[in-house]
Amino acid sequence: MARLDTDGLDALVEQMRRLGQDEGPIADEMVRTAAAIIQDEWKKTAEARGHRETGAMINSIGFDGEPVHLANVVYQDIYPRGRDARGVRNAEKAFILHYGRANAPGDYWVDEAEQKAKPAVEAACEEIWNRFLASAGK
Repeated sequence: MARLDTDGLDALVEQMRRLGQDEGPIADEMVRTAAAIIQDEWKKTAEARGHRETGAMINSIGFDGEPVHLANVVYQDIYPRGRDARGVRNAEKAFILHYGRANAPGDYWVDEAEQKAKPAVEAACEEIWNRFLASAGK
C-alpha cells in the first residue's frame, strides 16, 4: 500500500552507489531502521484517526525481519498482517480506511503517517551512513 522512496535521500543514495554500498549490510540496516520508524508512525496515526475498534489492525502493523533484495532494490513491506477475530483481513480494513468505499470516504491515514515519518527516516539513514563513513575513514 505505501512506498517510501528516496526523496530527500537522493544525495545519500548516490554516495552509497558510488561506494558500492547501495546493497548489503549498510542498506539493510537503513531499511530495517526506516521500517521500524514507519511502523511506529502508522500505529500512532491510526490511533490518532480513531481507527481502533478491537485493536487487531493496529497491533498487526508490522514487517518481516529481513529486507528484500530484488533487481538492485532493497525494500521492506510494512502493512497490517493476519486477520481479526471475525476472520477479516487486517490489511483489507487498513485499505478501506485509507482509500474509502462507496458509503464511507477514506482519510488517507497511511499517506499522513508516511509524511510524518519522513524526517525521522531521513535523519536515521543519514546517521547510519555517517557512522559507516567514519568507521571506513572516508
